[in-house]
Amino acid sequence: MTGGPETVSLGEFTFECGESIPELEIAYETYGEFTGDNAVLVCHALTGSAHVAGGRRRTDTAGQAHAWWDDIVGPGKAVDTTEYYVVCANVPGSCYGSSGPPSVNAATGEPWGTEFPAVTVGDWTRAQRHLLDHLGIPNLHAVIGGSVGGMNVLEWAKRHPDHLDRAIVVAAAARLDAQCLALDATAQRAITTDPNWAGGDYYGDDPPTQGLALARQIGHIMYLSKSSMEDKFGRRSAGMDAGRDSFEMDPAAGFFPYREVESYLDYQGEKFAERFDANSYLYLTRAMDNYDLASGYDSDADALAAFEGEALLVSFTGDWHFTVEQSEALAEAFRATEADTAHHVVDSDHGHDAFLVEPDRVGPPVADFLESGVTGKAVSDTVEDDEGDEFAPVHNSLFSN
Repeated sequence: MTGGPETVSLGEFTFECGESIPELEIAYETYGEFTGDNAVLVCHALTGSAHVAGGRRRTDTAGQAHAWWDDIVGPGKAVDTTEYYVVCANVPGSCYGSSGPPSVNAATGEPWGTEFPAVTVGDWTRAQRHLLDHLGIPNLHAVIGGSVGGMNVLEWAKRHPDHLDRAIVVAAAARLDAQCLALDATAQRAITTDPNWAGGDYYGDDPPTQGLALARQIGHIMYLSKSSMEDKFGRRSAGMDAGRDSFEMDPAAGFFPYREVESYLDYQGEKFAERFDANSYLYLTRAMDNYDLASGYDSDADALAAFEGEALLVSFTGDWHFTVEQSEALAEAFRATEADTAHHVVDSDHGHDAFLVEPDRVGPPVADFLESGVTGKAVSDTVEDDEGDEFAPVHNSLFSN
């Protein structure tokens, strides 16, 4: 049973940057029936939406806003909506129904644009807490999210440790590393140097589609692994029928082949620019860039010290955006708090996108953890427990040095 999409006004909201808006609207969807202790909050990734399940199947990750985790959430699936009451909310700053740069400022009757306050992952978490208060949900059985949605989960464990029993952090890290920060900065510059960006005041005019498309292309390169790109594209030409008209090319380009990998990136960039807002992309990537679990604390473990629930970290060997080693560092931070913790490593060549495209590898440990915690049958760990028993550990050798 789906109770959405819906939008609720949460009243005046002050962001961590110190600025406020008179009415914060949050778009959300709910699935299943609330019984008092079965609520699961799903935190979406960078360009996802509240529509986590119940729609047509995706054919690629560019369409993830359309039931973006339908393979994981739903009746009889890993996050079983016949058992759990699932809530997914679009984060502030996005463009899928919640307040953000493209939404209307009631005081002016015009889109906020870059006058919308800067947002943080902490703001997302606070807005979600307000939404749950509105829905009458004091505590959560679990919070689950992938990528920057996983950072959102970490912030829940940090800010509201008594409000969730289980934290599931998929393909995420405590903070971005320098390489990812650099790539995000380049993507942001692709948008802001597009003449159509016009300082963020492009609503009603031609939007900066080329800048946004380039930004998304950079993102897609981050989401795929080297081996998956080689297997999928190699150096093959796109063929005679492929159009090379997405971007202006230099005269010499006509002498050289238009490769499949270029065609793929052009297609993904074009489709994304049709559905997403450039300012929202800037706002959300900056929120991700800024996130640091240890902010305000001495360490990651110190930030998580009050969390007494159970934690599951899921990582993928081919993911260089958020690496296995970064997930292991998170697992160590949870373990330092004596929280029951498991780090489940999936051997995958799909890169960062694995959490979206390999439900058969992600679903079983998630389902068993929701039901039984770290002792779930399909849940493995990278270390032995206190009694010397192993949770079917995988890839221990990754952490032996």
